[in-house]
Amino acid sequence: MFSPKKDCGLRTCSQVRKTLRQQAVLKLKALSLIFFLLLALSFSPLASNADEVEDLQRQINELNKSLDLSKAATKPLEGQLNSLKVQLAQIQTKLNILSTNISQKEKDLKVREDQIAIQQVLLGSRVRSYYIRSYFTSPMLIILSPSTSGDILRDLSYRQAATKEDQRIIETVTTDMVRLIEEKEKLEKDKATLAVFQAQVDKNAQFLGGEVKKAKDFQSTLSSQIADLSAKQQAILSARSGQFTASIGDSELADDVNASIKGFRENAPAGSFAVFSFGGHTHRKGMSQYGARGRAQAGQDYKTILKAYYGKEPVSKDTGGDISVSGFGSMNFEEKYLYGIAEMPSSWHPEALKAQAVAARTYAYRYKIGGQSICTTEACQVFSKSKSDNPPGAWKDAVNATRGQIIEDVVTFYASTHGGYASPIGWDTTDGSGGGNFVDKSYDKLGGSPWLYKAWYTQAYSVNSDKCGRSNPWLNGTELADIVNAALVLSRGSSEEASRITPVSSCWGGNPYSHDELRNLASKYGGISSASSVSVSQGNGTTNQVNIDGVSLSGGDFKKAFNLRAPGRLSIPQSGFAFFNIEKK
Repeated sequence: MFSPKKDCGLRTCSQVRKTLRQQAVLKLKALSLIFFLLLALSFSPLASNADEVEDLQRQINELNKSLDLSKAATKPLEGQLNSLKVQLAQIQTKLNILSTNISQKEKDLKVREDQIAIQQVLLGSRVRSYYIRSYFTSPMLIILSPSTSGDILRDLSYRQAATKEDQRIIETVTTDMVRLIEEKEKLEKDKATLAVFQAQVDKNAQFLGGEVKKAKDFQSTLSSQIADLSAKQQAILSARSGQFTASIGDSELADDVNASIKGFRENAPAGSFAVFSFGGHTHRKGMSQYGARGRAQAGQDYKTILKAYYGKEPVSKDTGGDISVSGFGSMNFEEKYLYGIAEMPSSWHPEALKAQAVAARTYAYRYKIGGQSICTTEACQVFSKSKSDNPPGAWKDAVNATRGQIIEDVVTFYASTHGGYASPIGWDTTDGSGGGNFVDKSYDKLGGSPWLYKAWYTQAYSVNSDKCGRSNPWLNGTELADIVNAALVLSRGSSEEASRITPVSSCWGGNPYSHDELRNLASKYGGISSASSVSVSQGNGTTNQVNIDGVSLSGGDFKKAFNLRAPGRLSIPQSGFAFFNIEKK
């Protein structure tokens, strides 16, 4: 069996054996890492019958744990890998030099073999000559020789010198031949040793790179899965941030007293907090329906109302013919489809109804002339087949009175309540400013909106929608501090730390941080244990800054944290902006 210590004959053998031992240890570590990674994967099953959100949170927690452990296990492997790569490179360089030397030695030996082959012929001649001279230098032959003593001595001296030369040549050629055979045998051993070392170096270099790559690929997969699961948090934000527009319908909704500022001030325990939104589920674009009502009641006609919200008065177009309506097929545009629009109560002021009729006609006209089918939900405009068949008189009159009137080059968005500020007009108030108490000056309030300044704790805008077991939207100091801590981790922590920030309530499921866990995590970012004071800085239609017990947060950061962490169905249900206030009792 080949023994590097005994047979390699290379100066680098000791270094090679040392490096190979290190690589063997590293290989065991890498194999352990692979086993761990496979084991980590085995703890991430997908339970198809589990609650979706709860299962989702469980998966993201397991993946985060696996990712952290994988990184910890891979880090020492990477550190050793760099060192061993340098050693392997050095050994490879020496092996390359040795390979070159061996190749050169093979060439030299081939030349010597040719030379010795010639010397072997000479050797045969010298051996024969040596044998003959040895015979003729016998003392007896010299004594019996007829030559004179001087001649005999000279001949004897010559023969002795020639014989010594023959001996020297014979010894030299014989020694060269023996050395050549030995060197050829050693060369073959060196070549075998080199081949073994080269194979081990190649194998270990490939193994090291491969195992670290596998670990990195695994971590990349985990990170991708975490990103996908974290995207589910965005789904929670979407569900609580006004992804639909409230439809007023034909009857005004009564507000929930506990969601009003009056109910909070009268009924909430001392030290409580409540987050009130300016406007409800709204995109704040175009016309406010309650604002239109307030303007009409203040004496504005429908053209003035439309110009206030859209910047233009209507013009007349030929709107005759049909429109395609999803689920109902083709129907007359003016006398069937528009009669069925149920966006505004028919009991409202006639000028507000006319403004609504023009806005609805303009919005649907794009579908009509484009040959597209229009949907019947809040995603487009709410359409009621029963109203279409039997329209309320006041609404029918408004449609007929504005027949053919549209606003050119404008997408006539509208929503129930904008909260005193509209895009693009700015402050929707009687004096056009936000100074003083803009809520009391807003046309939303003049129109009687129940959603102008409200604390939301229901799933949708309807008072009767799901409340997740809560009877009010009020928060105690610990709950508000928990939202502050969530905002700090979301804005300053890692994605892994933020991944468990979801509502602490059964209606959302998952595995959210407890209040204590989140407080401990947020402590390194300046977290708080309980809230006792609050101040809010407002801007033009946006909340600029919130300060709670010395922690300053932007309005946007607070809104995001609130919609991700607030208990139950509490939300700031505005789409694309943050405009709210925090009250303390």
